[in-house]
Amino acid sequence: MNASYHKYLLEFKRPSGTSRGIMTEKETWFIVLEENGKKGIGECGILRGLSADDREDYEEKLKWACDNIHLGETALWKALLEFPSIQFGIEMAFLSLKSENPYLLFPSNFTNNTSSIPINGLVWMGESAFMKQQIEEKLSDDFGCIKLKIGAIDFNKELELLQFIRSHFSQEEIEIRVDANGAFSSIEALDKLKQLNQFQLHSIEQPIKKGQVEEMAKLCRETPFPIALDEELIGVFSFEEKEKLLQEIRPQYIILKPSFIGGFKGTQEWITLAEKYNIGWWITSALESNIGLNAIAQWTFTLNSDMPQGLGTGALYTNNIECPLEVKKGQLWYNASKKWSSF
Repeated sequence: MNASYHKYLLEFKRPSGTSRGIMTEKETWFIVLEENGKKGIGECGILRGLSADDREDYEEKLKWACDNIHLGETALWKALLEFPSIQFGIEMAFLSLKSENPYLLFPSNFTNNTSSIPINGLVWMGESAFMKQQIEEKLSDDFGCIKLKIGAIDFNKELELLQFIRSHFSQEEIEIRVDANGAFSSIEALDKLKQLNQFQLHSIEQPIKKGQVEEMAKLCRETPFPIALDEELIGVFSFEEKEKLLQEIRPQYIILKPSFIGGFKGTQEWITLAEKYNIGWWITSALESNIGLNAIAQWTFTLNSDMPQGLGTGALYTNNIECPLEVKKGQLWYNASKKWSSF
């Protein structure tokens, strides 16, 4: 078996804003396995400034993984514990190599195009007029769940945007999630949650920055509506550490991004623990290309969750790899009549 890797820069169609700044491009890496005339491909979806494996020796570790591919998937996963995006790329590449079709990793009613995955419509940060335009687009596209990134513009303007949605659609008609990306201070967070609560929100992701375990635990006890941990899970590698974190904070939900938490295996560990402690969860992509998004979507369908998932990121880039995934009326479908572009 031969293994190689290469870098790929994804270009955003338009700058995309979070509380951590504006993104115009997204770096990703692909691992390609070759054996007996077959190829397998996996994506290492690192996000600079956020991923636990955003380290100077990242490419060096990628090279090490390819040079030691003979060790096998299980041994490599253990050796790459502090490099979750490479763990995921390796998992994906081995699955791809073993599959009859390198992009058909988990055959199901989803890949047969007879069932779909409900997803949230993502509204990026920006000027209020731009955010309002995105909201109107998502509503006209029949999304039943909208997720707004908040924390970058004036808070009162964000409240006005939520009021705009609620003035037209009830809680039963449109589910609203918000994602603060850690933008609130621990001092102001509870007051802001109380102000947000008037809009019957489903949940808020990561209201305060990660690493403030006591403050987050207190917030989860006192919050008027559910809190979902997101960044808080990044860099928590062992099963024991994961359990300790959930025991201490006791969130209402956790958000699972396989590229950030060790691929399918790492994500399954979090799911097992979440269900043990009666914590809800859903799966979200982490701005991967369609290679990674495809793998995540196919696997997510097998989990049989009826919650809207965060998998609507495939149309963000000008130079994404063309694939069968398509979004229609707030659902992600796998249109098998659409082909993958050569890669």
